[in-house]
Amino acid sequence: MGLQYCDYIAAQARKAISQDPDQLLAETGPVKMDLHPTEGYFLSLDKTIEVTDRNGRKYRVTVEAIDA
Repeated sequence: MGLQYCDYIAAQARKAISQDPDQLLAETGPVKMDLHPTEGYFLSLDKTIEVTDRNGRKYRVTVEAIDA
């Protein structure tokens, strides 16, 4: 098993989404990690980004490694 680039891909995706040239997106949240709710340890390497469009609809963008 090689390295996983979930952090890098999520950061690049957030950057691209934040620079929406058509201004259809109102808000791009931070990259969130998949952590245990009380203990704070990693549950997985998955990353999520919450995005809100200009009409107020919310979306969740998920980056997760898949087995090939």
